[in-house]
Amino acid sequence: MLETKEINALFTLIDDPDEEVYSTVSNRIIGFGKDIIPNLENLWENTLSEAVQSRIEMLIHSLHFTDLKQSFIDWRDSAYADLLTGALLVAKYQYPDLHTTPVLQDIEKIRRNVWLELNNYLTPLEQANVLSSIIYNYYNLKGGEVNYNNVDEFFIHKALESKKGNAISNGILYQIVCDKLDINAKIINIPKQMILAFYHKDLDLDKSKTSPQDKILFYVDGVNGQAYGHQDIDNYFKRISVPPVPAYFKPISNKRIIQVLLDETGKCFNTTSNLYKQTELTQLANILDEQ
Repeated sequence: MLETKEINALFTLIDDPDEEVYSTVSNRIIGFGKDIIPNLENLWENTLSEAVQSRIEMLIHSLHFTDLKQSFIDWRDSAYADLLTGALLVAKYQYPDLHTTPVLQDIEKIRRNVWLELNNYLTPLEQANVLSSIIYNYYNLKGGEVNYNNVDEFFIHKALESKKGNAISNGILYQIVCDKLDINAKIINIPKQMILAFYHKDLDLDKSKTSPQDKILFYVDGVNGQAYGHQDIDNYFKRISVPPVPAYFKPISNKRIIQVLLDETGKCFNTTSNLYKQTELTQLANILDEQ
């Protein structure tokens, strides 16, 4: 823990009823960075006042959030914004002390089990069947429609722990495994869905002059791994009365996927007491817009 007379003096003012004084004190404490968190945790444990404990909790949250914002900037500016890393950063908003090693180990187990079942003679649809069988049957991952009353379903580590995610977290997990196996399947921009498109092998959409939909072999639903054909998707667009323009069939970038995850997670925080979390998650999503 950090030990200075200034820190001790600041801690004696955390309970000051004057909001202007407290604002000055909190800003100074946050200025010390996350190294001061153990001091705050110790202070919390030795404080009887619930009001002061609440202020300490918000200070710790602010310190974690400041650190997380920098992590998102670093991820955004990295040469390859890895999807798994981005999903773990989102989880760290709610679980700042998250240990990522178990998550990486779980995903590696899934990747290896799928890899053992693959061979060069399988068609893309057969590959998808292997993926879905391992992820949804062997590992028993379940999925459902997005439920804003259960925020944990948005976090990849919680989906793996509980074997229960939603359309977004399951779809992200599916693409992560595909990426690790060099399978050309990507989440696409179909409205209100988290659908993966299996493209022709080695397709470069940036160089292709045809409609991206023409290069898609079939689709997989991230909720449960079910495969769909082109007619199924066409029927969906008719049902929602939306024209199926080419942009809907292009892969979404990893940054855009994480923006969607942040925005959708934020909708879980809609009460007066936690509305600030929705605002903060929107701030993180906006970081990914910046160049």
